[in-house]
Amino acid sequence: MSRPSGRGAGRVAHRLALAFGLLILLITLCGASTLIGALVLERQRDRIIDRVLPAQDDNVRLLNAGVSAQRSMRGYLVTGDRSELADFRAARESIASISAAVRAHEVLDDDDLTTQQRQIEAYLRIADDQAKSTPGSARAVTLTREASRRFNAFEVTNARLDDQMSEEEQRLEDRANTAIRAGIAAFGTALVAALALAVYTSVRTTRALTGPLRRTERTLGRLTAGDHAARAEVTGPEEIRAVARSVNLLADERDRLRTVEQERQRLSTAAKETGIRIRDRLDVGYVLDEACTGIGEVLAADYVFILLAEDGGSGFPLARVWSAERGLLSDGERGGIPTIPADVVRDHYRRGTPWLVTDLSQYVSDTTPIPGAPGSFGKTGMPAGNRTAAAALGLDSAVIIPIGVGEEPIGAVSVARTSTDRPWRPVDVEFAESMAGGIGRALHTALLYEKESGLVDKLRALDKAKSDFLSTVSHELRTPLTSIVGYIELLKDEDGDPLSPSQLRMLDVVDRNANRLRALIEDLLTLSRIESGAFTSRKAPIDLRQLVVSAADAIKPAAEAASVRLETCCPEQPLVLDADGEQLDRVLMNLLSNAVKFTQGGGKVSVRADAQDGEAVLSVSDTGIGIPAAEQEKLFKRFFRASNATEQAIPGTGLGLTIVHTIVANHGGRTQVRSEEGRGTTITTWLPLAGRTDGAAGSS
Repeated sequence: MSRPSGRGAGRVAHRLALAFGLLILLITLCGASTLIGALVLERQRDRIIDRVLPAQDDNVRLLNAGVSAQRSMRGYLVTGDRSELADFRAARESIASISAAVRAHEVLDDDDLTTQQRQIEAYLRIADDQAKSTPGSARAVTLTREASRRFNAFEVTNARLDDQMSEEEQRLEDRANTAIRAGIAAFGTALVAALALAVYTSVRTTRALTGPLRRTERTLGRLTAGDHAARAEVTGPEEIRAVARSVNLLADERDRLRTVEQERQRLSTAAKETGIRIRDRLDVGYVLDEACTGIGEVLAADYVFILLAEDGGSGFPLARVWSAERGLLSDGERGGIPTIPADVVRDHYRRGTPWLVTDLSQYVSDTTPIPGAPGSFGKTGMPAGNRTAAAALGLDSAVIIPIGVGEEPIGAVSVARTSTDRPWRPVDVEFAESMAGGIGRALHTALLYEKESGLVDKLRALDKAKSDFLSTVSHELRTPLTSIVGYIELLKDEDGDPLSPSQLRMLDVVDRNANRLRALIEDLLTLSRIESGAFTSRKAPIDLRQLVVSAADAIKPAAEAASVRLETCCPEQPLVLDADGEQLDRVLMNLLSNAVKFTQGGGKVSVRADAQDGEAVLSVSDTGIGIPAAEQEKLFKRFFRASNATEQAIPGTGLGLTIVHTIVANHGGRTQVRSEEGRGTTITTWLPLAGRTDGAAGSS
């Protein structure tokens, strides 16, 4: 009885041993495959995090450095601002180290990296030539085109390398997912085999192994579907726990990167909005207020301090102080806070980097030098006033950025926090520097505008003083001149002793020059009234034809003396205008006297009047010296005289056409000049008729 029992027991034992042996073997194989899958996943994850992602970041940094260099060089070529060259050189110096960092990750093909290196170096060589060229020159334009071509080639290669790294990242993730799926499949197969051999053992093994794996698989599915909060339970055998931990580490890293990107996007959007606001108005006070409030709210600072250089740059007093609790502090509240010493601001500006100081409390108790601090802060520590103010405000940490354009700073921006629970992150420092740069540019522009506005006001006052002087002098000259003209007329009347022919000729010269001087005085008085806004017209119905005939008769002696033929052409019907007769006579006399004056002997001057489309058209043409084409746009500016008239010493003041243009415009009309140098000039004016007049033109 014992033998069968022993055999049965042996058989059972053999089967159990075989079952457990197979189960152990399957479990061992399954554990090994799971471990291998976890190791593969860990290795792929390490390669993605330690090599592929840093390589991608460095490749993007290389592109950003190239774009910064190109943007700075273009800014220099457009504006001529040599500070842009400093930005270009800074970007240029960083390119070599970034390029070496990309190569050091050993992710990309060396030939591709060499191609990218050659392309960016080719662009930099062209850019170096651009820096030596004169902005706006033909060479600068040619180099810009060549630089754009070289940079575009670099951008294409950079984008292709970025795509290769993205593909490598995807390939590694696919391999990791494949390893996980293979491990799950192997584990499931082992469990099914174990169930066929030993139900009890298989059930326990299934519960112990498949549960965590399925939960991990579901977690992966939820993560893939976009559920970023999903996490795998770290349960089961060590291998499964390692897989779960790896999955959770990857999920945590993705969350961290996503949070950083979201924060960066938020800061970028808020910084852009602040930049738009501070550039909205060219007012220094407005820019300071908006900048203080904007940078404080964007960076969640407790205090913001803005220092602005005094006239002459001898010091940097506090221009604005903002508190998260009280907003912008008043002048009285701000007066109790000492400013940063000038040597600290200047030394910091020369360094060209933001300065982050933490744990301020250890530097406010005594004059301990602050490690790495600029100027006297790094040598003798903070002055007593600064230490007292920092302690009173409870400052714990601060980011200080000097601002300026060119070689000298115009101030500094400091953002501070009072709590140790909110340390400054790299992204905070980055955006603080970026926003401070925008504030510096906006303040520089506003300060320039403020200075220019003051200069414009001074020039306007000077121009008014000049106009007042001209008006006063003209009035004072007109009184004695009237007496001179009157006595000349008395002498010519011959009521007294008879005058000899030579005396009469001398009186004619005096009379002619007196009338010329009177016309000049009238022009100056008219100009004075125009500039002061007191120039008006007393309008009444008047026939333009009569004015033309009268003006032609008045100018005829001067035309005959100059051997210039004078022609008039007017319609038979009246050309009735609602106008100031004296002013229109002034227009005609100015146009005709100019035409005769600028026409050489044997030439011709024509004056025409006609009606067209409800307007009176008056034109005066001559065959004189004409006006250079490049100077015609300046004809109606006061005191302007054409270069050919000046070269030929033809007298004049340059006020006649200015007065003509003003009188015509004051009557609701317009003026046009057509001229060709050496062939003559035609000046045409259009004036509204009092009533529409139709009729044929006639000559007189």
